[in-house]
Amino acid sequence: MSDSYSVSAGTADHPIIISAVEGRIVVRFNGEEIARSERALQMHEARHAAVYYLPRADVRGECLVESDHATHCPYKGRASYYGLRVGEAFSADALWSYEQPIDSMSVITNHVAFYPDRVDSITLEPAGAS
Repeated sequence: MSDSYSVSAGTADHPIIISAVEGRIVVRFNGEEIARSERALQMHEARHAAVYYLPRADVRGECLVESDHATHCPYKGRASYYGLRVGEAFSADALWSYEQPIDSMSVITNHVAFYPDRVDSITLEPAGAS
């Protein structure tokens, strides 16, 4: 993503900072590339590990399997979950999306995030890498 910016939200006790990722995020599952984005965001939330959020349009939609699982975060809103299916392999609730996040988190609308332990890899490649 070429635009550099940062969004701050949350509270003093629970800060959330979202910034544009410089480079390309590639996600693989069952040996196949299922997502590639140069428009990813990185969220740093309180004491949690940083998470990449990719535009849903940069994820292979045919691999997504909607789940009944949902959670609620007081800082972001309601999260919907999706499994991944590639060939015979399936990973339950491997990614989530805040489809209608609270107003201060609107930048992650139409984005998804992956659990690193439910995919093969999530890799940051340098900008311009082929």
